[in-house]
Amino acid sequence: MNKKPELLAPAGSLEKLKIAVKYGADAVYLAGKSFGLRARATNFSESELLEGLHFAHINGVKVYVTVNILAHNPDIDRLPSYVRWLQTAGVDAVIVADIGVLSLIKEHAPGLEVHVSTQANVTNFKSAEVMKKLGASRVVVARELSIDEIAQIRQKADIEVESFIHGAMCMAYSGRCLLSSYMTGRSANRGDCAQPCRWSYHLVEQQRPGEYMPVESDDRGTYIMSSKDLMAMEFLDKLVYAGIDSLKIEGRMKSVHYVATVVNAYRQALDSIYNGEEFNSSKWIAELKKASNREFTSGFYHGKADHTAQNVHSTKGDTEYDFVGIVQDNSDQKKHAIIEQRNHFSQGEEVEIMMPGGIIKKAAIKNIWDEEGNVMEKAPHPQQLVKVALDTDVKEFAILRREK
Repeated sequence: MNKKPELLAPAGSLEKLKIAVKYGADAVYLAGKSFGLRARATNFSESELLEGLHFAHINGVKVYVTVNILAHNPDIDRLPSYVRWLQTAGVDAVIVADIGVLSLIKEHAPGLEVHVSTQANVTNFKSAEVMKKLGASRVVVARELSIDEIAQIRQKADIEVESFIHGAMCMAYSGRCLLSSYMTGRSANRGDCAQPCRWSYHLVEQQRPGEYMPVESDDRGTYIMSSKDLMAMEFLDKLVYAGIDSLKIEGRMKSVHYVATVVNAYRQALDSIYNGEEFNSSKWIAELKKASNREFTSGFYHGKADHTAQNVHSTKGDTEYDFVGIVQDNSDQKKHAIIEQRNHFSQGEEVEIMMPGGIIKKAAIKNIWDEEGNVMEKAPHPQQLVKVALDTDVKEFAILRREK
C-alpha cells in the first residue's frame, strides 16, 4: 500500500483550526486578511496566525496559507513583504494560483514551500511537470479529473498531488467564475464570491419582459447551477491506492460542527484502511450526513459529471443533527464541563457527544448552571457559557449535538 495520505482540513478561523487539529487533521489551510480566495471567512490576523501556527505545530500539524487570488498589478506590489513575513513566521507552505505570484515568492521568500492551487487548472502531467520546474513542490489538481487521471499525473510527474475529497463543488471550471463579478461586482477570483450559482432563477423571454417562467413547475424557481456537495468516502480506499499525497476537505466558511464531523469521519476511515480493517464506508457516510450538506455527488472521480450532480430544487444544506454546544473546559470534574452554547438545549435532554479521537456516545444533560452558579432549566442564549452535569465523561473540544 502507498504511504498514508495527509488529511488536509479547512481552518476559516482560529477556533476551527483548533477543532481540525484535535479531530485528526495532519495539516490545515487558512488565509490571512489579504490575498486568499475566501475573503468573507473570518480569516487570520497576524497575531491569530502566529497563535494558530504555535497550536498546530505543538500538535504535529502543518499549516498552509492561501495566497491564491488571481493577482492584479497592485497585488504584486504588496505581496513581497507579506510572503517574507509568512516565511519568518514559519508557515509550512503557501498555496498559489498565479505563476507570477509563484515566481515572486521564489524571489522574495525562497524558503517557503509552494503548492499550486486548484485555481491553476492542473489537469495533466505536463502541467504538473512545469509547475515543479517553476519551484512548486505540490499541485492541487483540478476537480474535473477522474481517479485514473490523477493516478497518471502522480505516476508521471515527480511532484506531490493533492485532491479535494469533500465539500462544496463549483459550477465553473475549478472555481474560475465571472457570474459574481458580473452580477454583484464581487469577484470570485479575488476572494469575494457572492455565490449567484446558488440563487433561485426563472426564465424570461426577450419579447415578453416581466413574464417570468419557472424552469420547473415550482413557485420558488429552480437552482439550475447549484451543484451537490462532493463526497469521496465511498471510494476513499481507491484514492489511497491511486497514490494521492494529500486529501483535502473544502469548507473554510462552514461551521465548527461541520469541520469536527467531517475531519473525524475521514480520519477514522483512513486509519481503518491502514490498520487492515474491512473498509465500511456506509458507517462513515452516515456520520458525514450529520453535518450540513447539499446532498452528495462523486463529482468527476468516476468520469464526467452529469445532471445528477446538480441539485435543482434547493441551494441550502441540510443536516440530521443540530449543533448545540462545544466543551470549553472539563478540568473541574470529569462529568462536569463548561459548555459554550451554540443552539438552545435543556436539562434532561439526550444529546450525542463527539470527542477527539473518534469517540461518539450518547449522554443525558442532568443539570445546568450559569456562570454565577445559578440553576437553569435551559441554555437559551447563543454562545452563553454554562456549566453542565452529564452522565458520562467528556473531553475539551467535545461537540454536543442533538438529532432533529
